Amino acid sequence: MKLVRAAERVAFDAALAALRGLDPVRASNLGAAVAGRLGPPLPVSKVADANLRRALPALSPDARKQVVRGVWENVGRTLGELPHLGTLMNTPSGPGWEVTGGDILREQAARGGPAIFFSGHIGNWEMLPPILARHGIPMSSFYRALSNAAVDQGVNRLRRQAVGEDVPMFPKGAAGARGALVHLARGGYLGMLVDQKMNDGIPVEFFGRPAMTAPALAAMALRFRCPVIPGRIRRIGPARLRLEVESPLVLPDSGDRQQDIATVMRMVNATLERWIMDEPGSWLWLHRRWPKDTAIAA
Repeated sequence: MKLVRAAERVAFDAALAALRGLDPVRASNLGAAVAGRLGPPLPVSKVADANLRRALPALSPDARKQVVRGVWENVGRTLGELPHLGTLMNTPSGPGWEVTGGDILREQAARGGPAIFFSGHIGNWEMLPPILARHGIPMSSFYRALSNAAVDQGVNRLRRQAVGEDVPMFPKGAAGARGALVHLARGGYLGMLVDQKMNDGIPVEFFGRPAMTAPALAAMALRFRCPVIPGRIRRIGPARLRLEVESPLVLPDSGDRQQDIATVMRMVNATLERWIMDEPGSWLWLHRRWPKDTAIAA
C-alpha cells in the first residue's frame, strides 16, 4: 500500500509539473481533450446516464451522450486549471474571471460575517474561494479528503495559494462540522457545495424526485440567522470563468425548526436545479444523487 501511495504522489507531482508548464488555456484544453476521450467509456459514466434518465427523461440517448461527454470535458478542464488557480487571478491580458452580482459581494464584505455561500460542482467550482477572497471575503470551505494524504495536502496547498491566505478548511464529518460552527460564531465566511447525496440527510425534492440532502447548511443558517448567498461558476471559455452571485435566500421563521430546515433546503435544491438546467453538461452527474430504487424512464 505504501508503494501505491508513493506512486500516486509521484504521478500527481509529474502531472502538476506538466500542467504548470503550459499556459492556462492550453492546460485547460489538454484536460478537456484527455478526459473527454477517456471518461465516457468508464463504468461511472453509466451512473451519469442513469441520473440523466431520472432527472431529464425527455433527453434522447444521443443528447445524454453529449451531456456525459461535456461532464468529462468540464472535469478535465477543472483539473487542468488546478495548478493555475492563482495565475488566473491575474493574467497578462487581465483576470481569467469576471463577476456578476459584485454589488452583493461588496455589501457583504462591508457588513462582515457570518455568512454562508453555497454552490454545486458546476463549472470550475475550485475558483469560488479565490474570487471571493479578491472581494474581501476570505471563505473557508468543507472538503472531502482524498485517500492519499500526500496528494490531499498538495491539492489543499494549491487551494490556499490561490486564495492568498491560510483560511481554515473543514473536512466533511462531525469534527469538521464543529469547526465550521465555531468559525461562523466568530464571524467567518463558509462555503458549501451542497449537491451530493448524504445517506443520513433528509429527503428533498430534486428534479421532481426525492433526494437525500445534507441539512447542515439550513441548520447553521437558521442558528445564526446569517445571509445564505447562492453563487455558481460558469465557463465562458478555456480558463475563462464567470462567478454569478445571486441575492441571499429569504430565511423562513415559522417557529418549527424542522419545517424551516426543509424549506431552506428546498430553496437550495431548486436553485441548483435551475443552474443545472441552464447547462446540463457543466454539472457533475457522475455521483449517485438519487436512491437506486428511484424509477428510471425507459
